[in-house]
Amino acid sequence: MKIEIWSDVMCPFCYIGKKNFETALEQIPYKDKIQVIWKSYQLDSDLSKTEPADAKEYFDKKGYSLEQVAASKVRLNEMGAPYGVTFNEGNIMINTGDAHRVIQFAQTKGLASVAEEALFKAYFTDNKNVADHDTLAEIAVEIGLNKTETLEMLNSDSFVFDVASDVLDARNIGVTGVPFFVVDRKYALSGAQPVEYFVSALTQAYEKDHLDASSNDGATCDVDGNNC
Repeated sequence: MKIEIWSDVMCPFCYIGKKNFETALEQIPYKDKIQVIWKSYQLDSDLSKTEPADAKEYFDKKGYSLEQVAASKVRLNEMGAPYGVTFNEGNIMINTGDAHRVIQFAQTKGLASVAEEALFKAYFTDNKNVADHDTLAEIAVEIGLNKTETLEMLNSDSFVFDVASDVLDARNIGVTGVPFFVVDRKYALSGAQPVEYFVSALTQAYEKDHLDASSNDGATCDVDGNNC
């Protein structure tokens, strides 16, 4: 069974959703038969790759005050606490396109989930600039990628098309917020669902489509920043 997950590095509920999803996978007896593919999504592709956005101006445009954002962080930290995840103040609001390219590169090495995890932590906990190439290369090394290859990739147009293709794919299937999970291109799960929900939904999907087949032959962040 193939599960595609659209996610953005700057989406806090994508971080929580990843944790809940992976916890659920450990409780599913068919986990070894499930293929996970991480797909790129950008909540704000208009952000600069070189100049971080001013927090107050940015959230004013989204209709939030800094006080509301701080209150949201309290809720997020409550959700992240069971996983040891910390959401700090002062995240660097920057374009995540190159971070997605690193994830795409990592996916070719079987390290996409590890890359997602490292970049979430870098953005939300460590307040790192996830558009800075040297920072991205350091993160790449931490997860087992080659620094020189990573920098060469970042200084080229490698995976630019892949990121854009994922974003277009999301638009074509009606994704308006992330995280968004698509199972075998038949079923969709939206948002940072509880572990129990993931377990139930994914188990039912597998048993409905794959066990039957084998017997025969053998909350989200949206593009406007809402709910973040």
